[in-house]
Amino acid sequence: MSHVMNTYARLPVAFVRGEGAWLWDTEGKRYLDGLSGIAVNTLGHAHPRLTAALSEQIGKLMHCSNVYQVPGQELLADKLCSLTNMQEVFFSNSGCEANEAAIKLARFYGHQREIENPAIIVMEKAFHGRTLATLSATGNRKVQVGFEPLVTGFVRVPYNDLTAVRQVAQHNSNVVAVLVEPIQGEGGIRTLDIEYLQQLRTLCDEQNWLLMLDEVQCGIGRTGKWFAHQHAGILPDVMTLAKGLGSGMPIGACLTAGKAVNVFGPGNHGSTFGGNPLACMAGITTLNVIEQDKLLAHADSLGRFIQQAFATQLEGIAGVVEIRGQGLMLGIELAKPCGDLVKLALNNGLLINVTADNVIRLLPPLIMSQAEAQLLVDGLCPLIKDFLQS
Repeated sequence: MSHVMNTYARLPVAFVRGEGAWLWDTEGKRYLDGLSGIAVNTLGHAHPRLTAALSEQIGKLMHCSNVYQVPGQELLADKLCSLTNMQEVFFSNSGCEANEAAIKLARFYGHQREIENPAIIVMEKAFHGRTLATLSATGNRKVQVGFEPLVTGFVRVPYNDLTAVRQVAQHNSNVVAVLVEPIQGEGGIRTLDIEYLQQLRTLCDEQNWLLMLDEVQCGIGRTGKWFAHQHAGILPDVMTLAKGLGSGMPIGACLTAGKAVNVFGPGNHGSTFGGNPLACMAGITTLNVIEQDKLLAHADSLGRFIQQAFATQLEGIAGVVEIRGQGLMLGIELAKPCGDLVKLALNNGLLINVTADNVIRLLPPLIMSQAEAQLLVDGLCPLIKDFLQS
């Protein structure tokens, strides 16, 4: 009997080694990783430059507390702000912590404007985390059930529906911010229209709201640009990051710009482990490798290649609803629930995921080659066809 709390429906496999886009289990079987730890292993597994940088840092200093200055934080914050035109960064350990910081910041901003009960507009089918506040902001009743009473102060609207946001603006004077994912990962790889994001930016400016973008899953080069909102040419007031930022090391970040700058002061927020020297070295190295190896362009071109390859092999197959996504954040929507495909793929040496019940989610590492991508397509398409015909 395991003493690990039973919070995951784990698949019957344990991995002991990885290299690039490949993993090996305890029996020596090799698997092609089309999930990269759910958008975490940006540089794949055992990347030599990341391994060397972390090994060197471990030999120097892993943790010292935010009571003191942390040079790695300054370097990583400078790098992130240079890539985003944001102005401040708070470092945490995870995406939900980054989103907690954003929610707290929005409420603090509201109170500074003398709004007694600040409210945040959030989206249907959103996913922002599993802490009580981020769970409450999430638009999925399955993960909320049993944890009531939920945190109040969230107003939910349909995704990609600006009219609904405008209606809230007309009837709710307590709103201080909008929190939205440019691409919903858990929600089924659903992408905001560029025009929606641009108009939402304008509306937030008109209402003096904070535009807060959750890029925990879609940031750090996954869509072919550093950050997904850059496809729309806008700048948010708050942006949250995690997952791919550390290529496997736990790290989160809440970035601010414009009217969100200097909202927090000393004592308003904190983290024991957030931004420790080891995590910051992982972030710095990840960003440098993406830049030096031109992985943004690679993610864009490889994503287009994969989408076209799937479209070609699945053309005319009844039950394939849509193939969509951006860069290396891809979804294949089927006409029926397809969770069984995860284990079928595993048995065939492929790591995939299913979200929103009927969407195959693919999040390959940014270092995956075109030949490996072709193997992923060639291995998965027959499984999809057989599943739909069964």
